[in-house]
Amino acid sequence: MEWIEKTLGELGDIVGGATPSTKHEEYYGGDIAWITPKDLSLFKGRYISCGERSITEAGLASCSAQMMPSNTVLFTSRAPIGYVAIARQSVCTNQGFKSVVPHECVDSLFLYYLLKFNKERIEAMGSGTTFKEVSGKTMKAVQVRIPCKIEDQKKIASILDSIDSKIENNAKINDNLQQQVMALFHQMFDESNSNRKNIRAEEYFDISIGKTPPRKEPQWFSKDSSDCVWVSISDMGSCGLYIGDSSEYLTHDAVERFNVKIVPDNTVILSFKLTVGRVAITDGCMTTNEAIAHFKTSQPKINEYLYCYLKNFNFQTMGSTSSIATAVNSKMVKGMPFIVPTDEELEKFHSIVLPMFTMIKSNQRESKHLAKLRDALLPKLMSGEIDVSDVKL
Repeated sequence: MEWIEKTLGELGDIVGGATPSTKHEEYYGGDIAWITPKDLSLFKGRYISCGERSITEAGLASCSAQMMPSNTVLFTSRAPIGYVAIARQSVCTNQGFKSVVPHECVDSLFLYYLLKFNKERIEAMGSGTTFKEVSGKTMKAVQVRIPCKIEDQKKIASILDSIDSKIENNAKINDNLQQQVMALFHQMFDESNSNRKNIRAEEYFDISIGKTPPRKEPQWFSKDSSDCVWVSISDMGSCGLYIGDSSEYLTHDAVERFNVKIVPDNTVILSFKLTVGRVAITDGCMTTNEAIAHFKTSQPKINEYLYCYLKNFNFQTMGSTSSIATAVNSKMVKGMPFIVPTDEELEKFHSIVLPMFTMIKSNQRESKHLAKLRDALLPKLMSGEIDVSDVKL
């Protein structure tokens, strides 16, 4: 398989974006898909059709944003650099992008993975004092190496695409299962039942709070996955129903020295500071920071019900000020009202939803392993270390 050196400017047209004036309401709410870096930060797939907001023809005409065709590869060039997605339809973006409209010499899906492979290198080329930004001139000049034949590009992309497709399919299955679980929860528990008990959460659960060692002492923190998983609110925002890993770890010495609470396997955890109301169940023993409460129990059959109860709970009722993010504290979490279902209700709910929760956990674990496989293959495929010449599409 032959490879050739090219610049991104030779592979496609580099297109920036712009933002219509927010002072004009008539510029927003139209039929034109308008993508921002925030949209990509919340997006977990590869193909994106629209963003949180859209703009009108007047909005598009009022600024320098350009319409780009489907299969354009979107790349965030500032705050932060390196989110990548493929446009499923014609879109435009704000100024936080340097997107690539691919020429005929490059496959758009291959280009997507090529940009992911070169993300850190492109990010290092950014300049600026307040925040880094990659200019259009810099983006055009980025040197990359690609297979000469577009057929070989498609072979490489197809290997990575098959893994990502499975990950996305698992996510869709899990989303559907969670919707079924919540529908059953509402069906069974929305109507009142005088036989249920209404108590304080701490009367049923052993509620503990996580901890953060002194940030000025970096020796307690780690990026080594063999250290202790240390969950943050950010981790809870991207983990799914179950959480088994974190973006940062604590050393074993830190856990012991600062008496950081160990959260047992299969424990429901809840964020209650800054971002209130994120809920997950631990997949393995771990630790958390001080913004997360742990609902430990010797009655594990309650966990599926508790997860749904917290997901459905109106945390606005707990705040004593206008800002719920700063109003809730650990004392309030421990004292929050908890409705205990009857034994019959709990047994019935647990028996129905347990297989769904088990499947969700299995799918999440599989996706985690697949993501590691994809990330290991990406540099080997993009460097030509793995030859795909004999792969049949």
